[in-house]
Amino acid sequence: MQTENVLHIISHTDLDGVVSAALAWHANRSSGLPIKVSLMGYGEIDNAILESLNSGQRLIVLDLFCQRDQTVDEIDRTFTEGSPPFVFDHHKSTYDRYSNRKWAVVDTGYCAAMVYWKWLMEQKLDDSTRKIVDEIEPLIKTTNDRDLWLGEIPESRLWQGLVTICGPWGVLMRLVSAPSAELTKGERDSAQNFVDLQEERFEHAKTGILRTGDDLSFVGDGVLEFGDVSDFCGLILDRDPNPPKLAAVSAKRMGGDWALSLRSRDGLAGKIITLLKDGKKIRGGGHGNAAALYFPYSYNEDQIRETVLAAIKQEKERTEAPNVTLGDLFKGLNKI
Repeated sequence: MQTENVLHIISHTDLDGVVSAALAWHANRSSGLPIKVSLMGYGEIDNAILESLNSGQRLIVLDLFCQRDQTVDEIDRTFTEGSPPFVFDHHKSTYDRYSNRKWAVVDTGYCAAMVYWKWLMEQKLDDSTRKIVDEIEPLIKTTNDRDLWLGEIPESRLWQGLVTICGPWGVLMRLVSAPSAELTKGERDSAQNFVDLQEERFEHAKTGILRTGDDLSFVGDGVLEFGDVSDFCGLILDRDPNPPKLAAVSAKRMGGDWALSLRSRDGLAGKIITLLKDGKKIRGGGHGNAAALYFPYSYNEDQIRETVLAAIKQEKERTEAPNVTLGDLFKGLNKI
């Protein structure tokens, strides 16, 4: 194994992922190690983790986790007993499978940035690191409000708008140079303008929804922008007088593959992920009510939509199937 004396921070591309990465950067500056930062989606995370492990780099993975069992096997093999955890996440799919691992800290009650921040606050930190971790708390709370849809901090939507306007790397650079949660006048004006235009896009998107009964509202590629999905899906799930069970928004990515964002209010999105992701062709992860699937370029939108509808049907059949109790079995035995 080639050993590289580098700290590699891997995180997601939404507001939670960017703030998590910024927190990790500030919290580890005093280590003296060169810091590499990668912001990515679920389709890239396995290779990034394996490459870092193979290079002997130190890792911090935030707000997303691997999709392949082989990656977890390699982590289990290389993790040294007594070493600090390096995976900090809040997604239910990660919690269900890996919350018992010593290399992971997973809590579904907070955003990933808050999970990592709370863990840091319990550690023995030098004075300068403790100071920056304390100072970044308002930003962590703003991110937590946004990611958990608490609706208590209006600026949280503006911050998510900044991620769309500037891109995740632009916001990361801002937070590395100035980790304050207070928006400048220019940032606020630009973000508010984005939110206003976003509302107009939402009205246009509503006219293009492909609705399948009470099961699915599907929005195709090119209608919404990156960063629109959570707010738009919240709009149709919470404000529609007859909301669907599942809202889905597809987007064709630069590499030609597809990202499908799923939102629900009763855990259906997470159940669809469990049914469809295979770690090979179809990948994905997320919460019970906010998740994403990644389909290869060989799929088209009709196939993606039909695949999701088939999974919804399968889940409905599973939940509607009569439950056989022990008493039922005994009744059957008495008739023999």
